[in-house]
Amino acid sequence: MCVFCKIVDGAIPSKKVYEDENILAILDISQATVGHTLVIPKKHFDNLLDIDNETYQYVMIGAKRVAKILNDKLNPEGFNIINNCGEVAGQSVMHFHVHVLPRYKNDDLKIINVDHSKDVDLNSLLDKINK
Repeated sequence: MCVFCKIVDGAIPSKKVYEDENILAILDISQATVGHTLVIPKKHFDNLLDIDNETYQYVMIGAKRVAKILNDKLNPEGFNIINNCGEVAGQSVMHFHVHVLPRYKNDDLKIINVDHSKDVDLNSLLDKINK
């Protein structure tokens, strides 16, 4: 049983921000920013490619609900809503979850976009995708 399933079952304690019959939202122990919260479906799915559409939609609605709670209580200046799909993308727990990251002006969290546009022919790429 994965660590998030154990948290959902109550075998491992957590700091609950929100819970209903389908999802659990808990404070992330790493706190990349103040209020960093994970929204987890109670049913196990490995990742974004595994989760069914209905549960995915419910998790995303839950992420919005959590963002509103955090916005009201912590007064951040913005949010990042992030899902890491696969180990190479930074997924460390193989149970689908969404990070709700409140953002503050001087929080020092860096999410870097790298421009590879010079290395990619968009027409060739689109042809490959559409084949």
